[in-house]
Amino acid sequence: MKWIYSPPNLIKKIFSNFIWESKSDKILLTFDDGPNPQTTELILKSLRDRNVKGLFFCVGDNVMKYESLTKEILDEGHEIGNHTFNHKSLFCLPKKEVNEQIQKVNLDFQNKFGKELKYFRPPFGKIDLNTNAIAKQNSLQTVMWTLITYDFKNDFHKVKFSVNNFLTKNTIVVLHDNIKCKSIIVDSINYVIDNAEKKDYKFGDAKECLSMN
Repeated sequence: MKWIYSPPNLIKKIFSNFIWESKSDKILLTFDDGPNPQTTELILKSLRDRNVKGLFFCVGDNVMKYESLTKEILDEGHEIGNHTFNHKSLFCLPKKEVNEQIQKVNLDFQNKFGKELKYFRPPFGKIDLNTNAIAKQNSLQTVMWTLITYDFKNDFHKVKFSVNNFLTKNTIVVLHDNIKCKSIIVDSINYVIDNAEKKDYKFGDAKECLSMN
């Protein structure tokens, strides 16, 4: 059952150039799919209250729609990563379209916010042997995860099960910044943090947890 929540070692070996876990003994919280007017503010307040920084893998189309929310993420000291422009599964797309999905986000972000993105996460976690090469072409490091919480199932019991059984001190945690988990996202964030604190685990930001040096 563990592989449902945490990728198996064989996959990590095949895609060894990806980041699968924190490079420090600190947990990194990541949030996919935003920004979203119904959830981003809730997430930001929760992180602010708990003094934790996160890495938001944002969809380019959402960034353009909700520019003020994107700016707020940055202003509060969080990092933003590339989650493609339209959140399409890249698994079966032609290389040219995959590159366009990634490159457009980088260019739009640079133009809007004057900031270069460093990190990439493929939608749905679907990867193939071309994924890392295309990310590298766009000067991005592919970041996967150690623990997926299934918060998008909108079932807090699933989140608690994943955290209780699979959270470690160097975990990259996946949560979501979308409508699917609106009713449980605050509780999910707090549960991860509370559980970690009971075990004396610490939280880091993207720079601390993803440095390849």
